[in-house]
Amino acid sequence: MRIALLQMTSSDLPEENQNSVRAMLRQAKDQGAEFALTPEVTNILSFSRVHQESVVVREDQDIVLQAMREEAAELGLWVLAGSLSVLSEAPETRFANRSFLISPEGEIKARYDKIHMFDVQVSDEETYRESAGFAPGDQAVMAQTPIGNIGLTICYDVRFGYLHRALAQAGAQIITAPAAFSPGTGPAHWQPLLQARAIETGCWVLAPAQTGKHPASVGKSRSTHGHSLVISPWGEVVLDAGVEPGVYCADLDLDAVTIARNKVPSLTHDRDFRGP
Repeated sequence: MRIALLQMTSSDLPEENQNSVRAMLRQAKDQGAEFALTPEVTNILSFSRVHQESVVVREDQDIVLQAMREEAAELGLWVLAGSLSVLSEAPETRFANRSFLISPEGEIKARYDKIHMFDVQVSDEETYRESAGFAPGDQAVMAQTPIGNIGLTICYDVRFGYLHRALAQAGAQIITAPAAFSPGTGPAHWQPLLQARAIETGCWVLAPAQTGKHPASVGKSRSTHGHSLVISPWGEVVLDAGVEPGVYCADLDLDAVTIARNKVPSLTHDRDFRGP
């Protein structure tokens, strides 16, 4: 199976991002992809809560999601909207950071709300409080599809191995890890974390990323690490997209999942223990 990672430099304007994602999905199809994946916050990347509140809408009103559903149906592609910022269901007043798996018929086959919130202080200049604006999810999601069993995660989830282990033990062969990764942590942590998750689970890990300096119509701009990655079930880096926006393809063989897990069947070696 050929997959395509869409490495984007999303702005804070959904109209612009809609146009970008449509064009990139067509490029993915032209390159022979069956499954195309976009990064975290594909529809709007903004530091400004005021601006987010003015443009974030319910999922059924989101023009980027609608565009992706239309393109999936027209092109006959499986598409992962890595994540979109959308309004949560009442009574929650914070947004949801939500991933959508879309079928080649344009139907939403799975939804996943990011469980782990990025509340960190990387430096005096780089602080994030994702939970101030976004509500954490509480449900792990694994989707059975004709192209494989797909476990859904988002960005900061990569630091929590227990989530990935649960997805693999539920049958996931592919784990998606769309991100808008911090340039402060990315050089040291992004690739080794993804390799660890692949090695621990024996899954393919597909990580489409935001990259570069993101245009901001309101407030200060944000930068992201880039380096969209495809990691094999044995932990090998099959694709590193570097830092330029674009469509990057790789070929997956799901037999590699079985081979890796037969060599090191650690998913079957859980043991109860006391302490510490």
